Amino acid sequence: MTLSQHFFELEEDTWGTHDTQFWGLEPDNSGEGPDCPRCGEPIGPLAWLPPHRVRLELYGQGLGDFVRGPGGGNSFLISERFAEAFRTEGLTGLLGFHPAEVLRVQRKRKGPKPGAVPRYFAVTPCYSRAAVDEAHSRIRRVEPVTCPECRYSGLDSIHGYTLEPGTWSGEDVFRPRGLPGSIVVSERFAELVQRHGLTNMKLIPTEEFVWDPLRLGPPPAPAPCV
Repeated sequence: MTLSQHFFELEEDTWGTHDTQFWGLEPDNSGEGPDCPRCGEPIGPLAWLPPHRVRLELYGQGLGDFVRGPGGGNSFLISERFAEAFRTEGLTGLLGFHPAEVLRVQRKRKGPKPGAVPRYFAVTPCYSRAAVDEAHSRIRRVEPVTCPECRYSGLDSIHGYTLEPGTWSGEDVFRPRGLPGSIVVSERFAELVQRHGLTNMKLIPTEEFVWDPLRLGPPPAPAPCV
């Protein structure tokens, strides 16, 4: 499938009106994480296995439809209405859909008392064959990429990236080779979010996505051919 569309980095809307996070309350229910089938190196965190019991932390005015948190590792929570819209409209790329039991909601900033708590499901984005186009991305890596399969090495910064043509097979939510810590979504996913008014999500075009915790700035441009 060609890359005749735009892709977006999916992030939570921190400080937004539906800013919500979660903590898993089962510290021992972790399974093995994914490893690269070629080089054997880990490419993701440990799996979060059922039962999914969580504590929600509410920072915004109301609970969000999309909730991330350190307790879930590679997984995140989506509300029932999010799950229904995703499945009804035939989007792909999310795995699991295991019910999550919310044991507690803790307000962390001033605001109204939380209303009814929606049902949540734990989902995991798939690992895609889609690969980062290193030649047309602005990424500082700790060391050069050596494995042609996972295409991963440590990161110092990201100042925009694109996907390599011919590698994406149509998933609407996925983790790409080369940036397994990123959650990438399709235009169809972006349209779903807008159409249903789903909350606590920021969709940043991958070409404009910046992650630079050390403030290193963009990587130097390649030298022109002579």
